[in-house]
Amino acid sequence: MALIDVAISCLNSIREIEEEVKDAIVYIDAGCTESFQFAGAFPLFLELGARAVCSLENMTSLDAVADWNSKTDCAKRIVIMTSRLLNDAHRYMLRCLSTHEAVQHCTVFTSISEGSHSAIPDSPLGPDAYREYETLLVQDYNEHTKKSDKISKDKGVSKFSSALESLTLEPIISENIDSSSGGVEGLVVAVHHFPLIICPFTPRAFVLPSQGSVAEASLSRQHEDSLSFGLPPVSTGSMSDTDDVPPGATLTAHFLYQLALKLELKLEIFSLGDLSKNVGKILTDNMSSLYDVGRRKRSAGLLLVDRTLDLITPCCHGDSLFDRIFSSLPRAERFSSQAQLKQGVQSINRPSLDVQVPLGELLNEEPSKIRDSGLPEGVEAFLRGWDSYTSDPQNVGLLNECDKKSTASWNELLNGSLVATECFRGTPYLEAMIDRKTKDGSVLVKKWLQETLRRENISVNVRARPGYATKPELQAMIRALSQSQSSLLKNKGIIQLAAATAAALDESQSAKWDTFSSAEMMLNVSAGDTSQGLAAQISDLINKSAVAELQAKKNEKPDTLSRGLLSFRDALLLTIVGYILAGENFPTSGSGGPFSWQEEHFLKEAIVDAALENPSVGNLKFLNGLTEELEGRLNRLKTEETKESPSDDQLDIDALDDDPWGKWGDEEDEEVENSKAEESYDDMQLKLDLRDRVDSLFRFLHKLSSLRTRNLPLREGSLASESSFPGDPSGNKGLLYRLIAKVLSKQEIPGLEYHSSTVGRFLKSGFGRFGLGQAKPSLADQSVILVFVIGGINGREVFEAQEAVSESGRPDINLVIGGTTLLTPDDMFDLLVGQFSHF
Repeated sequence: MALIDVAISCLNSIREIEEEVKDAIVYIDAGCTESFQFAGAFPLFLELGARAVCSLENMTSLDAVADWNSKTDCAKRIVIMTSRLLNDAHRYMLRCLSTHEAVQHCTVFTSISEGSHSAIPDSPLGPDAYREYETLLVQDYNEHTKKSDKISKDKGVSKFSSALESLTLEPIISENIDSSSGGVEGLVVAVHHFPLIICPFTPRAFVLPSQGSVAEASLSRQHEDSLSFGLPPVSTGSMSDTDDVPPGATLTAHFLYQLALKLELKLEIFSLGDLSKNVGKILTDNMSSLYDVGRRKRSAGLLLVDRTLDLITPCCHGDSLFDRIFSSLPRAERFSSQAQLKQGVQSINRPSLDVQVPLGELLNEEPSKIRDSGLPEGVEAFLRGWDSYTSDPQNVGLLNECDKKSTASWNELLNGSLVATECFRGTPYLEAMIDRKTKDGSVLVKKWLQETLRRENISVNVRARPGYATKPELQAMIRALSQSQSSLLKNKGIIQLAAATAAALDESQSAKWDTFSSAEMMLNVSAGDTSQGLAAQISDLINKSAVAELQAKKNEKPDTLSRGLLSFRDALLLTIVGYILAGENFPTSGSGGPFSWQEEHFLKEAIVDAALENPSVGNLKFLNGLTEELEGRLNRLKTEETKESPSDDQLDIDALDDDPWGKWGDEEDEEVENSKAEESYDDMQLKLDLRDRVDSLFRFLHKLSSLRTRNLPLREGSLASESSFPGDPSGNKGLLYRLIAKVLSKQEIPGLEYHSSTVGRFLKSGFGRFGLGQAKPSLADQSVILVFVIGGINGREVFEAQEAVSESGRPDINLVIGGTTLLTPDDMFDLLVGQFSHF
């Protein structure tokens, strides 16, 4: 039986639209760019005959001349692919059509189904969404063209330039446009569904694009059981089965339905958690074609899991090279901030999945080799020729000053992105790396580099320790492979992956990660002892982080914090971890939380003192509105300390005068004293406000500490965290490992709900009395199991899930792991105490 490969399925979906892609300019939005980058789809578009593949948000008129297939005639067709709702992408599509006047046919592919458009309250489109939007886009285009013609005649300028100047980027879907008004006739618009816009890290692990509508949609509404817009609510079992569900649940259900159809799977749906239950209910109630027995489909089990059932795993720094890379390296910037509060539900700005690999920094340590390779000159020549069309003629001369530029300026040009399948060349790099821990994964990357060097007949003099991989070793081999342009381009996939590994193994990054891991292990050990010990451990981490950050500021060396020292922000993340651990081990220690009043008082005072010394810690929701005042107070105190501290060689004459003539300027002294009194009062009021904010933070921490008792599936303890043992750097196994292990061993799982199909419920209710009822299937009986975590996953969980399958003795199981997004500890920090948190 063939294994499911989601990456190949994405490529096959693109092949199905070959007729539309051929001889067309293909525009893709930011979400599709992420998806096609991981799926390796860009060479496929060239193979299918596309003229060019361009960014929808950054489109220009020059896209028409960037022709891969050397067509001399003007492009008559464009294809637009978007991972957003049609109304969200409308402004970009309208600008695209207005720029390319010669276009006669526009085909729009969206990953959001018609059912999703009609079910989302923010969408103005109904059940026949695609046909409605075809009419609206043509009407808006004709209306805009009519306005552009009028502007051109009035100002005497070309129609092309006036169209670009007058076009706004605001959503302009209108219901009251006269379709009989003038405009360009002959434009044909067709809207179709393209469901497989996903980011496959491996053939059996994927997440949704960070800038797509599904990943950005809110997963909870603000109420007492919710933690964050980007996370499902606490699974108390009291969520109603009404239609009042967050948009993220609706979009996720429709996505999974389309995914099952594309993979030709007949799903048996199971859910764990309140939001997962709602998603499963939407699937079974509204999508009966999943159970169409007339078509040949493979039977598969779908397990939906709420992220809030296990928050500690994505918050911790586990032993995973994959997670280290995504946490250590910078991400590409999002195109624009799209988060808006609509009808009380906020969309989430997920961090980009496009990891920026600092290849230029690794090669920059030997400037002569970069210059000798000729690569910078080639890139510069291309950019100069391309930019001359849009640059000011007066500034073109600045591009010729290449000799005056330092080699560091080429770093950004040489940087690249971490990809999954585009540069496989027979070796699934990310798939092999995500299934290994840090040491084994880095050694594997080193082995791949050595094999590539032998294949290219390149020798490199480097001291290599068997069984270990270090940054200097990887760096030397990367430089050797990058000496020539042909070798660099041919082996770009392994070079990028090795550069990412070397950056993650850098001392500044690895020391910080290891410090986090050690602190989390100490918290785990303390949680197995007493609440006093755990509270003291958390308080010590907060105090040490505040002192370290203050010392780094005094020494004007902020980079020292990245070399193994924890910042105040880091200490807050560890505080979150500590409170979740405390709730699992001491659920009844205090009246409102896991610690006694005295223990929590010391923790609050430590955070207040740290916030006073480090007010600009980051985007913390509980400090909103106080940051500027705290910074002003801190700057004023520093100024006063500078004035009050006399220099060593300055002599205080008044101190030596036994009989001063008296005090001068008594009125000025009174004004100064009054000013100090007012400042003292303001400081006191500021501290009181800060303490109130810290109290609200701790009320939220109490909610986190009660996750085990409030989450219904965790109350009986069979899925709760197992106690770790000393010396285990990765701590406890995550929920997915324990869940899959219990599923495959056919153990009873509390709270796991099976969603019977419409046919099954009919047999149960109608013909069940005659003995024709449908037996409840077991998830372990399925050879294909799709696990989807609503809220996100990390690399460690993918590794542990595959480990659970291996240990089960079931090699026939085809396990596919998916999630809303990829989560790092920093992402969890932003979700829990950042702008998307529910306090």
